[in-house]
Amino acid sequence: MMTKGVTRDMDGKTDDRPMLILKDIHKFYGANEVLKGVSLEVRRGELVTFVGPSGCGKTTLLRLIGGFTDISSGDIILDGQRINDLPPNLRDTRICFQNYALFPHMTVAENVGYGLKINKWPKDKIAVRVRDLLEMVELEAFGDRMIDKLSGGQQQRVAFARALSLEPKVLLLDEPLSNLDANLRLVMREEIRKLQERLHITTVFVTHDQFEAMAISDRLVVMKDGLIEQVGSPIEIYERPANEFIASFVGYVNFMEGRIVSIDREKQEAVVKTEFGEIAIDLRQNGIGEGDDVLMVIRPESVTLGIECGRSGNNRICGMLKSYMYAGSIAKCTVMIGDKKMIVDQYNPRDAMHFKNAEKVEVEIPRSVHLLKKKKK
Repeated sequence: MMTKGVTRDMDGKTDDRPMLILKDIHKFYGANEVLKGVSLEVRRGELVTFVGPSGCGKTTLLRLIGGFTDISSGDIILDGQRINDLPPNLRDTRICFQNYALFPHMTVAENVGYGLKINKWPKDKIAVRVRDLLEMVELEAFGDRMIDKLSGGQQQRVAFARALSLEPKVLLLDEPLSNLDANLRLVMREEIRKLQERLHITTVFVTHDQFEAMAISDRLVVMKDGLIEQVGSPIEIYERPANEFIASFVGYVNFMEGRIVSIDREKQEAVVKTEFGEIAIDLRQNGIGEGDDVLMVIRPESVTLGIECGRSGNNRICGMLKSYMYAGSIAKCTVMIGDKKMIVDQYNPRDAMHFKNAEKVEVEIPRSVHLLKKKKK
């Protein structure tokens, strides 16, 4: 079974050097600069996911790492070795493509063992290795089956096993779940994460699905227009986005403009004046001062909805309920506050059906909102 990932030096200490280093990566297609200086370090055994809108450069970056696209400038360093000029077959990376790229004229076992055969492994060792890999992805009974007789999820597992056959130092996943239905995506997402953690294999994942990225990743790399906007854990990206673009891209969000009118540093509290009244918040971030114009990042699930308007207390604003969309475990409510729209997620909607027939409702803004400091014009 594979043991790559964490290594130890002569003294038995853990080797914490990065497995993959990207240094100032640029990529041009003619005059069009697709990547504009991307730098990143990926730790050993880490699962890092690149996310961003179409055309941001995430797939191009994955292809550069795998050697399927030529780099314009910069360096790709894998386990201490510069690999810019190596062809894909000589790089210690393997890729799972979006369409799996399996051979339809081969059996499952032949597909999984193809790379081993090309690398001239003895037949008996290939058989043992293929058997171990099929057992790992729970397809041990499917070795003799042809690819076109498998479901989409089973084909995805075959592609995953084939990519792992030669124990690559870095596994590259190019939207491998995009062809699956919603329920199967969820199952395969969990299986990939479980295998990745068990094998401790360094993995670079590319997806357009931000919810999938948050569920599976150790760190997210959010890209826009060929540049990295922010790198962090899923909770860091979601709860403390660096700018308005990231806040909007990762999950649903409401924005409310305001100005800091007072700060109590001892209590770590601040008051934000908005056109709808003053909002008290817990100020846990640096770089915010009195007089600053800010944008409050208000997630729909953090807002409390009430049926009574005009109650005393901080952070309560009256609005008009415009829509109540029931979706099983959640109801999405649209509330108009003045001319501003606010989305509120109402959980356990069966216990709150009275909101559906309400006209006026009250929203309570949490004290834990994240602030984005607006730039001076």
